[in-house]
Amino acid sequence: MKTWIKLVPFVAGILLISVAASPVPLQAGDNPNPPEETVKLIFIHHSTGENWLTDGYGNLGQTLDENNYFVSDTNYGWGPDAIGDRTDIPNWTEWFASGSTPTYMEALLSENSQNSSYTRTVSDPGGQNEIIMFKSCFPNSALEGNPNDPPNPEGELTVGHAKYVYNEILKTFATRPDKLFVVVTAPPLSDPTYADNARAFNQWLVNDWLSENNYSLNNVFVFDFYNILTGPDGHHRYSSGQIEHSLGGRNTLYYPSGDDHPSEEGSRKATEEFIPLLNIFYHRWKENAPAQPQPGPVDATEAPADSQPAPSSASGWIDDFDSNSLPKSAPWEGFRDEATSTSLTCKVEAGTGRLGNSLHLDFDIVANSWVTCAAFFETPQRWNAGDMLIFYFRASQGGLLFDVDLYTGSAENRGTYVYTIEAPAASAADWVPMEINLDAFRRASWEENADAALTPSDQIVGMAFGATTPQDAPNAGEVWVDDIQLSGAAEEQPGEAPTTAPVDSQPPAEPAQDQPQRGPSLPCAGGIVLPLLFLGLAELNSRKR
Repeated sequence: MKTWIKLVPFVAGILLISVAASPVPLQAGDNPNPPEETVKLIFIHHSTGENWLTDGYGNLGQTLDENNYFVSDTNYGWGPDAIGDRTDIPNWTEWFASGSTPTYMEALLSENSQNSSYTRTVSDPGGQNEIIMFKSCFPNSALEGNPNDPPNPEGELTVGHAKYVYNEILKTFATRPDKLFVVVTAPPLSDPTYADNARAFNQWLVNDWLSENNYSLNNVFVFDFYNILTGPDGHHRYSSGQIEHSLGGRNTLYYPSGDDHPSEEGSRKATEEFIPLLNIFYHRWKENAPAQPQPGPVDATEAPADSQPAPSSASGWIDDFDSNSLPKSAPWEGFRDEATSTSLTCKVEAGTGRLGNSLHLDFDIVANSWVTCAAFFETPQRWNAGDMLIFYFRASQGGLLFDVDLYTGSAENRGTYVYTIEAPAASAADWVPMEINLDAFRRASWEENADAALTPSDQIVGMAFGATTPQDAPNAGEVWVDDIQLSGAAEEQPGEAPTTAPVDSQPPAEPAQDQPQRGPSLPCAGGIVLPLLFLGLAELNSRKR
């Protein structure tokens, strides 16, 4: 009997390992082979990721290259607002769930440079990055709190706050089913103080995160970098026709390099196990990934990507140019300066939108002239200054100037509030998300109270997309607009949706002939290669307040 009691811990341990090592069955048609066409991937990281990428250390960059991925990366000093400096877990909401997210996403999707040393032989296929891969560094495994803490908006580096952060950014991932997001868990520490918390959090991230949020899309993949580095028996890999996620025998770093940066051996083990999994999850995602993003923000419980998108509870649709089930305007109507040779085409055009139709403006404006493509609401709308107007647009060329106009008052005493956009270069190749706080709109320079801000007391009676010109210069180009909605605490008339009616018979007030308005990180130092400084992409040249 005493012998049996002594064997209990051993037997329990064997059972635990057996459960932990249980393979995850592959989905039908899973494919661990490289993509047939070159795929663009961007990796957000600091020194551990740099070592992992580097030739002769982790060899990840070279191995991705051999698997037909065109790899770019960020590092310290990269991007708008030097956002590349901030890759701790609490920083991911700044990247993926903040007012600056459209700017950072634009830069990420356009990036094609290297900020680490790795072989890159495949040619840039053009277009945007399809895969966004990101990782925090090893200090993020010092998570305080308790292993089973629930999500908490407070707490910084705690188990609860880490769960909260990933729940928040998942809402943004749901709006971009056209991109694959690869979450790489932070590597372990040698210090065991918070090791149980780190293990519990990463187990939650791999096994429970998506299911707890009822996430139905397949554009998010978690790779357990942490687990692989905790011992020879720690795996997250494709093996014998199965995806295997088996726990190592410890919760601390098994592969040190003299400090807590993983060694060459550990980094290469991670490369060997990661690549087939990435291929599998890429093929899974690509099977039904849409060509363009969904309107956002949306809840993580939304329908699959191939279904008709619906607005979230915090959003009010204005026009998606597609579905009769959504409140939308009658055909938009164009107005131009008829005293000149200025020309304008303003129409809803089939098959040109993100998932269907879009509003298409094609204009050629002589110097000091104007055009608008406008629609008016059947019932004046009470929007709040804190609300945000959201839409997507494409432009015929970067640098093109166009306006978004909001109208207040009556047809006899109409106020025009203007927000001017300069199209970024990326908009010539793909849709660009745009978010404008309503208090960023300013009274038109050709009207009284010029430059006054739109206020909550101003009821919105209509909106338009249009353009004027720089002083004494022409302005010509094309703009496509899709999925216009209001996000925030918008107040609607009781029982009424923000529907729109045919355009008023009177054109908007003619503008004057003048120029339009223009619109603490934790240390993870000591990488094997010094971070390269990134010169930076141009930030979307528009006011965001």
